[in-house]
Amino acid sequence: MLKRVINKIVLVTSTYYVKVFFKIDSSTGTKFNKIPYYKKHLKANIKIGKNTVINSSNNGYHVNMFSKCKLYADKQNSEIIIGSNCRIHGTCIHAFKRISIGDNCLIAANTQIIDANGHQNCFDDPEQRLIRKDEGREIIIENNVWIGVGCIILGGSKIGSGTIVAAGSVVRGELDSNSVYSGNPIKKIKSF
Repeated sequence: MLKRVINKIVLVTSTYYVKVFFKIDSSTGTKFNKIPYYKKHLKANIKIGKNTVINSSNNGYHVNMFSKCKLYADKQNSEIIIGSNCRIHGTCIHAFKRISIGDNCLIAANTQIIDANGHQNCFDDPEQRLIRKDEGREIIIENNVWIGVGCIILGGSKIGSGTIVAAGSVVRGELDSNSVYSGNPIKKIKSF
């Protein structure tokens, strides 16, 4: 009983803190279970729909979460848009450009959603990789998508509605709707 009360206090306190101090545009019912890592450019946007849970706590979660959630929109005009009724656990979402997650999505712990490489390839002068930054390519995750534990979603990817991405998969490119994908390289296992 005491543990439940303490967990409720942590949830309410974390949610209040994030909404007030991080200035995230969030709707009614959005909850932050512990405070995520957060970085936002003054001219960037992070928007979260109603009844979404951003979970950074291992407590009660069914797999080991290696880190808290990370919400980074640290480049000018970058955007993170998360829909309503989502459950996001211990996931890094880093937008150089734009990451859009639809409604009713489940994203398991230790997933990396990153729309840029961080550095340019610079094959003409490899030493420039340390200096020159990548601009990023939009990631779109449509409604009702389930992403398993430890996946990597790369820039330029689009995951169609209703699709399941199996644990440990690496997504690059476009995935059809209402399908199951798995692996690295990713392959379609089944369509519905």
